[in-house]
Amino acid sequence: MLNVPSQSFPAPRSQQRVAFGGRSKVPLKQGRSLMDWIRLTKSGKDLTGLKGRLIEVTEEELKKHNKKDDCWICIRGFVYNVSPYMEYHPGGEDELMRAAGSDGTELFDQVHRWVNYESMLKECLVGRMAIKPAVLKDYREEEKKVLNGMLPKSQVTDTLAKEGPSYPSYDWFQTNSLVTIAIYTKQKDINLDSIIVDHQDDSFRAETIIKDCLYLIHIGLSHEVQEDFLVMRVVESVGKIEIVLKKKENTSWDFLGHPLENHNSLIPRKDTGLYYRKCQLISKENVTHDTRLFCLMLPPSTHLQVPIGQHVYLKLPITGTEIVKPYTPVSGSLLSEFKEPVLPNNKYIYFLIKIYHTGLFTPELDRLQIGDFVSVSSPEGNFKISKFQELEDLFLLAAGTGFTPMVKILNYALTDIPSLRKVKLMFFNKTEDDIIWRSQLEKLAFKDKRLDVEFVLSAPISEWNGKQGHISPALLSEFLKRNLDKSKVLVCICGPVPFTEQGVRLLQDLNFSKMRSIVLQHNEELSLSFIQLVYLNL
Repeated sequence: MLNVPSQSFPAPRSQQRVAFGGRSKVPLKQGRSLMDWIRLTKSGKDLTGLKGRLIEVTEEELKKHNKKDDCWICIRGFVYNVSPYMEYHPGGEDELMRAAGSDGTELFDQVHRWVNYESMLKECLVGRMAIKPAVLKDYREEEKKVLNGMLPKSQVTDTLAKEGPSYPSYDWFQTNSLVTIAIYTKQKDINLDSIIVDHQDDSFRAETIIKDCLYLIHIGLSHEVQEDFLVMRVVESVGKIEIVLKKKENTSWDFLGHPLENHNSLIPRKDTGLYYRKCQLISKENVTHDTRLFCLMLPPSTHLQVPIGQHVYLKLPITGTEIVKPYTPVSGSLLSEFKEPVLPNNKYIYFLIKIYHTGLFTPELDRLQIGDFVSVSSPEGNFKISKFQELEDLFLLAAGTGFTPMVKILNYALTDIPSLRKVKLMFFNKTEDDIIWRSQLEKLAFKDKRLDVEFVLSAPISEWNGKQGHISPALLSEFLKRNLDKSKVLVCICGPVPFTEQGVRLLQDLNFSKMRSIVLQHNEELSLSFIQLVYLNL
């Protein structure tokens, strides 16, 4: 049920390939829905053909199973018999067959990297790929070798060494009561959005985003620290990050800890798996008749700030299977006076989510009680805040909950872009009751004269005096008027696939060039996808 557009996947002739890099589902036969697949996996039927045995699979053996009725695929070292899943795959059989009899990890990551395949395909597990056992190292000796945390060159690919950022490194020091882990990124554009820290039990994990790579510190701490104490400091001028932990006991540590998976490694972000942490539901309020504002609280020893234009994945167990959906976090409100009570931004994440009552994921999310938990991934996305530099005119086109990526963009644009002259939002909905945060938008526009908001309804009541219809040349030609003839312009569009595709064509007709697509949000229920596309007119 999950699709994110990709330029290279699916294949050009695939039945999933549609215009502008988007993807659509392949119609499934009756009785082949996700719920039907879950029921089949719970039926006790042998889906592997091995009668419950797990085997070690060699490359030679894997290659033999490359037909639709006998299709094995390897994902991250685990081999699955996906033949029973063929008719249930929303992307169609041809997409699965591209990886038949081979390692499909790369293809999987291009489209479904966030999907919990371990849960979805657990009854199809054949076994592990046969590999040579790794030689275990003494972690104290390993720490002596890296001394101050310099990254061994063997842990960085030749490509990264030649083309990527300078080698990062880390060090640590202590006082009687505190432990400080210092990360030296050797980059000057590092900020608090660039670092994600999770500390659970004795496991300490810090992900630092350095351009298109991720530098991971992953350690089993040698002593206990207080879970509710975490201080972050960033020295942007030199790219130094300091993470301060408080010891449970005021004793001297001989070493920081033992390395865990991928510790002290620099990895391309596209090759990293998603990491989840459990967040607690703090509040849930109605915004429209079918849209809720969810507030989730991060664990006490987690630091996570979702950058503008990026999304995370929410994960819930549904009928014994973990289902994942991507959503773009929003601000708690558009206006500070709406925030009651005032909550610190660095500990809470907000989501505006439309509830599809015939869907699978959102009804389950809506049934959660205050105090329940939802797993939240680390952020993803390739939107760069640098696009706002020297921006003068910002045009936002949103349909339905395609408005959600616009929330943080609006807040940032009106507060942090000194060159900005005008922001215009055209917000498409079916009826007045569907308009998210209408009152806040109107108050924000009244408060800041640089903002203009226009509401367009496709099925208004007779008393509606505003604009009507769907996205069209007439609406856009009037809307997309610059403040100055040569002003720097950014146009953002977000909504259902037909809306974005029509918007793309119209923008091209209006000579908006240098098109570049960027996924900001992708949320799918009932075949509805939300995609963010950004256009530059130079």
